Amino acid sequence: MKERTPNIVHSGLSGLVSRDDVTVEVFIYRLESEPKWSLEVVNSAGTSIVWDDLFASDEDAFAEFERTVAEEGMRTFLDNGNVIQFRH
Repeated sequence: MKERTPNIVHSGLSGLVSRDDVTVEVFIYRLESEPKWSLEVVNSAGTSIVWDDLFASDEDAFAEFERTVAEEGMRTFLDNGNVIQFRH
């Protein structure tokens, strides 16, 4: 019997966030079979920033997003030329 792929559970805390003339999309999600949540932020250029750490709850993940914004500002999510290119 083939094992089925688990569904992705999306948090209701996910969505667009706009501050300081910067808009990003916050994604908070987990696999249905896993208790911990992932945090991803995507900017208007489509660049994705994903936290390495997982969070015990979706509220914890969103709190980490809020903490990052408070400490570093929304502009931290913008592309600013420090993207490291992979070798082809």
